[in-house]
Amino acid sequence: MKTRFVVLAIVASALMLGPALAMTEAELAKACKADVAKLCPKVPIGGGKILECLKKHENEMTVGCAKALKAMKG
Repeated sequence: MKTRFVVLAIVASALMLGPALAMTEAELAKACKADVAKLCPKVPIGGGKILECLKKHENEMTVGCAKALKAMKG
């Protein structure tokens, strides 16, 4: 159940950044699910807070999550 909320938080954050990012939301959610659970467990959903948290921990995240975030940036 907690994993479902983490995935939804990542997707919601990606969607708030704009329609151009919608194509990468599934990839981002899959790539960063474990990173969000580990690095941002108490970050509230919405307002891009999950993405902000991940960016603060960019040196600690997995390679897959870092690549997905980079792909979102364009």
